[in-house]
Amino acid sequence: QVQLVESGGGSVQAGGSLRLSCAASGLTYSGNCMGWFRQAPGKEREGVARIYSTYGSTYYADSVKGRFTISQDKDKKTVYLQMSSLKPEDTAMYYCAAVRRRCVSVGWAKADFGYWGQGTQVTVSS
Repeated sequence: QVQLVESGGGSVQAGGSLRLSCAASGLTYSGNCMGWFRQAPGKEREGVARIYSTYGSTYYADSVKGRFTISQDKDKKTVYLQMSSLKPEDTAMYYCAAVRRRCVSVGWAKADFGYWGQGTQVTVSS
């Protein structure tokens, strides 16, 4: 049974930083596109960053480029999202997701990600 468990969310002032973690279990870690998505109240869930677990190739949404960094620890089957220079518009529930495909073939299509975590809340105040 695949499980993705997020942690690290919280409240921070604008300009601050947070690091989210996503611990994966029940899957063969290599060969997966691991993604971070977020959903603000009243908005669609959107892709933020993704990483191909085999090679560590990374992809970012334009809105977070230069501020967020996705990384992984293969031994721990854990994906991280380091968020810096946070803005109030980054406030959302952040979700970890996984699909056993190359990231380039998945893109930001959330419907293609078969596994999801429960989410962790990030709140950025001005």
